[in-house]
Amino acid sequence: GKSFSQNDDLNRHKRIHTGEKPYHCDICGKSFYKSDNLTTHKRIHTGEKPYHCDICGKSFSQKGSLTTHKLVHTGDKPYQCDICGKSFSLNQHLTAHKHIHTGDKPYHCDICSKSFSQKSTLITHKHIHTGEKPYQCDICGKSFSLNHHLTNHKHIHTGDKPFQCDVCDKSFSKKGNLITHKHTHTGHKPYHCDICGKSFTQNGALAKHKCIHTGEKPITI
Repeated sequence: GKSFSQNDDLNRHKRIHTGEKPYHCDICGKSFYKSDNLTTHKRIHTGEKPYHCDICGKSFSQKGSLTTHKLVHTGDKPYQCDICGKSFSLNQHLTAHKHIHTGDKPYHCDICSKSFSQKSTLITHKHIHTGEKPYQCDICGKSFSLNHHLTNHKHIHTGDKPFQCDVCDKSFSKKGNLITHKHTHTGHKPYHCDICGKSFTQNGALAKHKCIHTGEKPITI
């Protein structure tokens, strides 16, 4: 029952129902029911990006992508989570965020079958299997598979100790070191000797203890 002012518009609309896609890409063979969709698609092959951001100069192949990109500059976050109220500038970020509430993990590693709620987390995880270390320290050149490992590493160069104990105010450059340190306050001893059963607050203390059983000399630094 939908009406159209021009016959061409009606014909284009009818293709939605018939499934007809008369416009074919001569490079990859993909078909489209609208000619302008084919034009936009071809930019994947040509690399053409005619839509330019007048703020930062970044270019895009689709007008919609430019519109979405501009939200980064304006600070607009039109996509709101109906569960917790958090807002996002991109709809796909909202979709990924909602997996936190639903527990969905739709992104699966094809090597170890581990699942993730966000695609970016899966991509980062795969670096463990491939050995790829794309995050490089610009000070010493050391590379890491995870970005937060690089961030922690840089504290060695800067001397920053952003992780502070709320009991004694002692500070650490790595979060893991803070967690281990807190065991001294709580008395928690998660590191157990599998030979005699003795427990320790720190993994290093366990390693040193095991030398008693093995007869090895503990490594001193």
